Amino acid sequence: MDLLIALLPALFWGSVVLINVFVGGGPYNQIRGTTFGALIIGIILLLTGNAKFDNITVIIVGLISGAFWALGQGYQLKSVSLIGVSKTMPISTGLQLVGTTLFSAIFLGEWSTGTQVLLGLVAMVLLVIGIALTSIKGKNEAAENNKNFGKAMPILLISTVGYVVYVVVAQIFGVDGMSALFFQSVGMAIGGIILSINRETSTKSTLWNLIPGIVWGIGNLFMFYSQPKVGVATSFSFSQLLVIVSTLGGIFLLGERKDKRQMIGIWSGIALIIIAAFVLGNIKG
Repeated sequence: MDLLIALLPALFWGSVVLINVFVGGGPYNQIRGTTFGALIIGIILLLTGNAKFDNITVIIVGLISGAFWALGQGYQLKSVSLIGVSKTMPISTGLQLVGTTLFSAIFLGEWSTGTQVLLGLVAMVLLVIGIALTSIKGKNEAAENNKNFGKAMPILLISTVGYVVYVVVAQIFGVDGMSALFFQSVGMAIGGIILSINRETSTKSTLWNLIPGIVWGIGNLFMFYSQPKVGVATSFSFSQLLVIVSTLGGIFLLGERKDKRQMIGIWSGIALIIIAAFVLGNIKG
């Protein structure tokens, strides 16, 4: 049962962008609604006594990491509007893993032995190959799609910076995720407002996009519940399975068309990214 619960974050987090696209509204409605939805979960935690105001470090780190999460999510949604879910998510997940792992290894000294360095480098190579495979272009892919892919890559790099800071700032200051979750949700909402300010948004679309934010928050709660049960390494590795949910959901639920060559690349790339995630999870563990 604990292992099944540990799989739930991947299901919930992998569904977030699918729900964003399904309910629609464009990236600015989506990021504002999603961050406000996450704030709802944060307020529930506050009302149930799971937010402490006596630690200024937790408050500041929570606000900063939440704001950078909004940056990562907002630019990820911009990429989705250009190249779709099934292309964006494997690249985004792979880049996040590369970024957070390299930061942890170089600046936090998590790779302290030769074996860890070797395993880490193997995982990095697998990630790069996996990202490349999921990005294979279709034989008959239009020139416009190639142009959009070129636009999406710098957007995804900005998104990666946001997600990496969101993760590592808590590691740097040793802040427990559950303690900071309320303040993270406030930071997310502030970030969502900043990203969508002076942009035309629809109240109706924003309200619909509360749903993926709530789903994200619930996935976070399952993550915090499962970590003491199955261990940080296993819960981290399982959470990266979100790339399967989002990528295949984009193809089979949202109808993003792929030819046979692309499907082989996507399946192979996802497999390599997941293997790399499990390797990295065990290094971290």
